[in-house]
Amino acid sequence: MTVKSLIANLTEQEDLNFLLTNRIPRAALTRFLGWFSKIENPFVRDLSIGCWRLFSDLDLSEAKNTSFKSLHDCFTRELRPGLRPADPDPAVVASPSDGIVGAFGTICDGELYQIKGAPYSLADLVGDPALVEEHRNGRFVTLRLTSSMYHRFHAPQDGRIERVTFIHGDVWNVNPIALKRIERLFCKNERAVIRTRLDGGDALTLVPVAAILVASVRLHVLDRTLNAQTTGPLVFPCDVAVRKGEELGWFEHGSTIILLTPAHYEFCDTVAEGARIRAGQRLLRNPKLRAV
Repeated sequence: MTVKSLIANLTEQEDLNFLLTNRIPRAALTRFLGWFSKIENPFVRDLSIGCWRLFSDLDLSEAKNTSFKSLHDCFTRELRPGLRPADPDPAVVASPSDGIVGAFGTICDGELYQIKGAPYSLADLVGDPALVEEHRNGRFVTLRLTSSMYHRFHAPQDGRIERVTFIHGDVWNVNPIALKRIERLFCKNERAVIRTRLDGGDALTLVPVAAILVASVRLHVLDRTLNAQTTGPLVFPCDVAVRKGEELGWFEHGSTIILLTPAHYEFCDTVAEGARIRAGQRLLRNPKLRAV
């Protein structure tokens, strides 16, 4: 048995996985990794990336650059141009990121769920009564980014970003094991709420949720990083046009994005629990718009 398969077998044991990834000083460890990952020392960089490869399915063959200054530089890598084209159909909402499809479905009078039988409130997630009304009976889909995935995310449709709200919180792991054990987990973790108005007038909202080792989100529209050290006003009015597929920002490591749409949107056949999806692939469709 290889070291990688041995570790995989151990972490598949739910009690051990939960203990190792949650019953530790989460905030302190996250701050430490934030500092450590930015060390630009060849020995530290090579050892860190080597360990990362050993414990995961990290594949750097798509990376734009073949060398990295630091572990952080590798985490937030860009891909070679043309590798994640956005679906050209104007009726399609494209996936904002690479990810594994988690819970998805209809928001029932302002309630959605992180896994079956584990509901949470849209109001608790976004903290904005007006936004709750926009999505009260809409659609939602949860995309989980693993540590080895491409960590940048993109605009799912043409529109304008109207506002970004940053909500301070915890840094629980967001893997399926933690989602089964921690109630309202997404509402407890640090997150950004990106409120977007599509060109046709519909509301579309992205909620990047941080997690252990990942409590930083960088957004181009703000030209700043949002994390536990962010102080002052946490609501950022915007009026920025974005095109489908345009890069919006990145996680410092990997985590979760929750996407919210109006009720008349329909899920595409790419959406199934546990399915792997790439940025730019079709996610939902607005049947009111004609396909190309």
